[in-house]
Amino acid sequence: MQITRETDYAIRCVLYLTSRTDRVVMVDEISREMAAPKSFLAKILQKLVKADIARSFRGVKGGFQLSREPRDITLLDVIEAVEGSIALNACVLDRTACGFSSTCAVHPVWIGLRAEFNELLKKHNFADIAGTKPSPDREP
Repeated sequence: MQITRETDYAIRCVLYLTSRTDRVVMVDEISREMAAPKSFLAKILQKLVKADIARSFRGVKGGFQLSREPRDITLLDVIEAVEGSIALNACVLDRTACGFSSTCAVHPVWIGLRAEFNELLKKHNFADIAGTKPSPDREP
């Protein structure tokens, strides 16, 4: 499984807003600092607003700000805001996607892995992530 570029930008955007909770941030600034295309980022921010992760402000001094405390926003929240529900196989979200779901020996494994993966993503909130600095000897 690999996250999409859209999800990567959404995570970086929330991380940037986490460091700027004291003010409203314009999309131009986020785009420049996070090296993300402005128009693409604007669409992503609207998804974050819809998911109640960010809020938008109109006008000359308009922009975006987190709608919740960073400690109350998890990686799972952001990924689901952009991607929807996460599953390694379509049958996990919709049993009718496969005619073998009720007899498939792997189906319960997919269900269990999804639950474990979601729980792991819930453990990582943006306050903790923002406080984590990458080690100098590791790739970014």
